[in-house]
Amino acid sequence: MQNVFLKEDCDQFITRINELKTDSLPLWGKMSVDQMLAHCNVTYEMVYDNIHSKPNAFMKLLLKLLAKNKVVNETPYQRSLSTAPQFIIKGNRDFGLEKSRLISYVQKTQELGEKEFDGKESLSFGKLSSKEWNNMFAKHLDHHLSQFGV
Repeated sequence: MQNVFLKEDCDQFITRINELKTDSLPLWGKMSVDQMLAHCNVTYEMVYDNIHSKPNAFMKLLLKLLAKNKVVNETPYQRSLSTAPQFIIKGNRDFGLEKSRLISYVQKTQELGEKEFDGKESLSFGKLSSKEWNNMFAKHLDHHLSQFGV
């Protein structure tokens, strides 16, 4: 598992993001490349931007019981998994804008570092360790960059 808190690993993610083109096609799934970038940005928006509503207590409990371990463990995601409603991107997005936003989020996460994330509250899963944050960020990015062959 790559480490989103290490500059070298973040540079590798950024290199892969920069290999994407407006006409890149997925090897699986239904998202276009601009939708995929916007989809990846949602994970970071939930950390840095106050634009997504918090799940209610019951939904948060369900997410912790049913989804948390699959999201924060080191096991790679399977292809064509379903996703939570707030991660579904409809319509076209601005490829350049979404790409630059994703690169900025990756850099910001690395610069803030492990200590910033250790015990940090997740919108959906409660407090996570820095290792769980890393696993969530890294495997999600790797999954979708691999989806587009980069």
